[in-house]
Amino acid sequence: MDYDFPWASCVVDFKFHQAPAWAPVFAALMQLNPLLEAQLETVAHVLPMPLSKASLRLRGYNQALELARALSPERTRPQWLMKLRETTAQSELKGAARLRNLDGALALEPLVHRQIKGARVLLIDDVMTTGTTLREAAQRLRQCGASEVHAAVFARTLAPDSGWER
Repeated sequence: MDYDFPWASCVVDFKFHQAPAWAPVFAALMQLNPLLEAQLETVAHVLPMPLSKASLRLRGYNQALELARALSPERTRPQWLMKLRETTAQSELKGAARLRNLDGALALEPLVHRQIKGARVLLIDDVMTTGTTLREAAQRLRQCGASEVHAAVFARTLAPDSGWER
């Protein structure tokens, strides 16, 4: 979906206003995409984008985890991808500042490196703007030997310099 009316306000409710019940609705809409259905059938692991501990305490839940569970509960690995430190919201930053913001912020749980090696992995998030966070997570997974890393998001808003196409 485009991160626009009516979805933008629904995502804000989902993310910031204690409305995890949006997860199955968003997941059902995402599953209308045949590419996602094919990925869900072939990946070994579904990893939600992590929140920092402070953000998780503030929100009470990780919206990406709720979405991942609604898409593929049996393959969702909630603790495998970790956010090691609090960062500025990516939406508040531009270009190179986004990369610097995430430097060293994401890591893979060391005990799962063996399960990642050679595996096909699907990253899940609610919204993608430039894709910087997803790219950083994918890089960590590839460094640990994942054979393929795919990503799926509910909504996307494209920054002019993102390099992504619709």
